[in-house]
Amino acid sequence: MKFIPVLSLTAVAVAQQAAYGQCGGNGWSGGTTCVSGYYCRFSSDYYSQCVPGTGGHPFLQKTLVLRLTFQASGGATTLSTVVGVGTSTTPPTTGATGTISKASGTKFTIDGVTKYFAGTNAYWIGFLTNNADVDTVMSHLQSSGLKILRVWGFNDVTSVPGSGTVYYQSFSGSSATINTGADGLQRLDYVVQSAAAHGIKLIINFVNNWTDYGGMAAYMKACGGSTNKDWYQSSSCQALYKNYIKAVVSRYSSSPAIFAWELANEPRCNGCDTSILTNWIKTTSAYIKSLDSTHMVTVGDEGFGVSGGDGSYPYTSGEGWDWDTNLAISTIDFGTFHLYPSSWGTSNDWGNGWIQAHAAACVKANKPCLLEEYGVSSDHCTIEGAWQKTSLSTTGMAADLFWDEGDQLTSGKTSDDGNTIFYGTSDWTCLVTNHVSAIG
Repeated sequence: MKFIPVLSLTAVAVAQQAAYGQCGGNGWSGGTTCVSGYYCRFSSDYYSQCVPGTGGHPFLQKTLVLRLTFQASGGATTLSTVVGVGTSTTPPTTGATGTISKASGTKFTIDGVTKYFAGTNAYWIGFLTNNADVDTVMSHLQSSGLKILRVWGFNDVTSVPGSGTVYYQSFSGSSATINTGADGLQRLDYVVQSAAAHGIKLIINFVNNWTDYGGMAAYMKACGGSTNKDWYQSSSCQALYKNYIKAVVSRYSSSPAIFAWELANEPRCNGCDTSILTNWIKTTSAYIKSLDSTHMVTVGDEGFGVSGGDGSYPYTSGEGWDWDTNLAISTIDFGTFHLYPSSWGTSNDWGNGWIQAHAAACVKANKPCLLEEYGVSSDHCTIEGAWQKTSLSTTGMAADLFWDEGDQLTSGKTSDDGNTIFYGTSDWTCLVTNHVSAIG
C-alpha cells in the first residue's frame, strides 16, 4: 500500500484549544494544539477537533488502490477489492487506561473486575456525523453504569451516496471499495475513541444477515449468489468479507475499548445442514484470531438450535444452527443469543427458559453467555425486567444488552423501533438504573 501526503494549511497557534474544540481545517486561523490529555484529530478537510489521547500532527494521507483479484478460466468473474480509498488518518490512538476484556470461566473480566455486567445496543452510533452526539451517548452510558455497547461495524452500499452520508464499504460491479474517509471508517474511529475516553467496551460486528445497511445481499452484488447459503460457501464473497474484517480489526487491534469482534448480526442459513455455519464460524473466528489474538471473538447469533428446549421453532436447527457445537469452537470466546418472543411465536414467559437453556450450555462449555439483544414493544419494565432478573440469577450468564438505547441528540431523538429505551425515561429507570443497582 502506498501513501501520498496531502498538503495541509498551517496556522500560528495562538492558544491551546479546549477539549473537543476546533483545532484545524481549511481556512482555520485559531490554535492548532490542545489542552493536556487531548490531541488535534482530523475529522474532515474543513474540521479537526481536540479529542482525548495522544496523537501526531493532523496531516492527512490518501491511499492508493490495492486490488485483490480472483480470476479463473471458463467464465468466472473477476473480483477485486479496493482498500483505503478516501482521506484517512492512521488508526486512532485511544489514550485509554483500561485493559483488554477477557472471559473468566462463565463471567467476563472488564478492567480487572470479574462480575455480571449490563449494557445495550446502539447500532446507529457509528453513522452519526457530529462528534458531540457520540460523546453525549457515551457519557449517558458511563453515568448510568452500563459497560458494554454493541455497534454496527458495517455499513455497506451498492452505490456511493451523496456527500455527508456515512458508509463504510461500497460494491460496484465485481469490486468492493472500503471507505476510510471522513464519511467512512473515521466515524467508527471516533466511536472507539469516545468509548475509550468514557470507559465503555464495544462489540463490533462485520456484516448483517439482513439487508439493513447492506448486509450479505450487498456482497452478492459483487461476488454472486442469491441466498445467504451462497454467501457462506462462496470463496469470492468470503475473500471480500475477510478483507473488510482485516481493514477494521487492524485499526483497533491494540485498543482496550474493544470488548469483542463479532462475525455477523443474526447469521442464519435457512434449511442448511448445520455444518455450513459451523465451518464458517471456525474459519472466520480463526482468521480474526490470526489478526488479533488479544481480543475476544463471538458470533452474534440469535441462539437457535440450543439443547434442552421444548421443541419450539427457536430450539430447532431449521436456521442451520447447532448452538452447543458452535459454542465449543476454540476460537469462540463466549456465546450470544437474542430474545424476541413476539417474532418467534412464543410467549414472554417462555423467555425465562430460553435464558436458562443457554446458560446451561455455557456452564457445560465453561464460557460466558451474553443475552445480546432483547426487547418488547410495550410493558418494558414488567417483561424485560423479569428477563433481566432471570439472567442475573442464573449461573452461566455473564451480561445482558437491551435493544436498544435511545437518546436526544443535536438533530433530535434517535430512531424508535418500539423496543427502544430512551435515556432519562421511567423505562430507563427500571431497566437501567434499577438493574445496575441490583448487579452491584
